Amino acid sequence: MFIPFFDPTMILLIPALILALWAQSRVKSAFKQYSKIANGSRLTGAQVARRILDRYALQDVEVEAVSGMLSDHYDPLKRVVRLSESNFSQPSLAGLAVAAHECGHAIQHSEGYSALRFRHSLARPVQFGSWAAFPLFFLGLIFSSPGMMDIGIVLFSLAVLFHMVTLPVEFDASKRAIAILNTDGYLTPNEVKGAKKVLDAAAWTYVAAATMAVLQLLRLLLLRGMIGDD
Repeated sequence: MFIPFFDPTMILLIPALILALWAQSRVKSAFKQYSKIANGSRLTGAQVARRILDRYALQDVEVEAVSGMLSDHYDPLKRVVRLSESNFSQPSLAGLAVAAHECGHAIQHSEGYSALRFRHSLARPVQFGSWAAFPLFFLGLIFSSPGMMDIGIVLFSLAVLFHMVTLPVEFDASKRAIAILNTDGYLTPNEVKGAKKVLDAAAWTYVAAATMAVLQLLRLLLLRGMIGDD
């Protein structure tokens, strides 16, 4: 017999935990390094974001500062690019890269990028599923109720799908960002290399999250198999 919240299947999560720690360390290191390097254009993240959005006829998308480190994101509901305070106000290489990436999401939204639309459609079901999946699954495990465990697995599968769809969305936004920064002359070729390092490091955090979700799902399936069917 084993404790549901700490059982032999937990070993499956160790690779994902290691990957997550490595990814977090890498993104923090890259951001710390390139946030101290001023970009040649001397533009802040807010300025370059505004220019990119205007170029793509997205004058209705606002650019705002948000508190927190690495809290940058695009809000598709309010149509706002939010940049962390340092990226918003400082002319750093990291700030330009992150601002262009978030603008990439705004451009995806305006173009109806299919993966982004699919991710948006999953948002509410995933929010509920993430909240209910584990309580239902482990109640089913404790009370030997395969049906309840199956519901938990289905709900958590939505979260896994969300993480998997997030990968192409994020990769595409970074690809757009580098192309814009390069072709529009915001960065020199050497600076583009630095911008790529910042965005590549950030991408690994999404890979780590997806890996954790997949391995967690595998763990739930293994636990479900130990119970069998009624």
